[in-house]
Amino acid sequence: MSAEKDSGTVGLIGIGLLGTALAERLMEAGFSVWGYDRAAAAMHRFSEIGGQPVLRIRDVAIAASRIVLCLPDSDCVEEVVVRIIPALKAGTVLIDTTTGEPGRTRTLADRLATADIALLDASVLGSSEVTRSGDATLLVGGTPQDLNRSRPVLEAVSSKIHHVGPVGSGQEMKLVANLVLGLNRAALAEGLHFAKTLELNLNVVLEVLQSGAAWSRVMDVKGRKMIDEDFAPQARLSQHLKDVRLILQQAATAETSLPLSEVHRRLLEQVAAAGDGDLDNSAVIRAWNA
Repeated sequence: MSAEKDSGTVGLIGIGLLGTALAERLMEAGFSVWGYDRAAAAMHRFSEIGGQPVLRIRDVAIAASRIVLCLPDSDCVEEVVVRIIPALKAGTVLIDTTTGEPGRTRTLADRLATADIALLDASVLGSSEVTRSGDATLLVGGTPQDLNRSRPVLEAVSSKIHHVGPVGSGQEMKLVANLVLGLNRAALAEGLHFAKTLELNLNVVLEVLQSGAAWSRVMDVKGRKMIDEDFAPQARLSQHLKDVRLILQQAATAETSLPLSEVHRRLLEQVAAAGDGDLDNSAVIRAWNA
């Protein structure tokens, strides 16, 4: 690998469900994607779809001037940045798709700026399957200049890009969106459970819900998964539980209360405690089957 950074190359750190979908979108757009994940199985899958796996995480920083981070939480982001910062060159842009803690993201951005390294938070609204199809929405926080520098990478993922404010704002918007989305899923799960206790035909129930004012977009995919008990993960329940805890943490900091999200957290914790945290987030319906 050449140490010369290539504008047609994008780095990717974190190649799980969402990271793999991001890699596919970027490669489809013509980018060469150099990636790293600590899980050997993830690296193998990445290689199979045409990615360029590297053995050392710092090699991603050497290969690309635009690096996408797709990690579980802010702890992981900070750990990765510490490991790659010696290899990062001035002018590099880190595009963080992690649903992280906005305050910590802003602090990290300030630290990186002293080395002329930009941090853009670009939260992805949509599951891995939605992202793979190009239908995800990107919620971006950062300066207009950094957004413009990163636009070719972002547009390879989706045409739906919303610049919502300075660094950290994308993550804040993602928490708002995830609050509403998660409660929509939970409401659908409770409705289907209620219909089942009434011995209604669940296929008809879903059709009726989708045709009227009760419709929400989650019904179009998650409704069928709930009815069929097909919980192959598109987005893991444990990851959404992490998001709900973060939502409540941010609410506490803002000195407000979110009672519906408190109930939602308990439902998700019940399913996770039963050992189902790695299932799709539609498995929230199992909270009513316990």
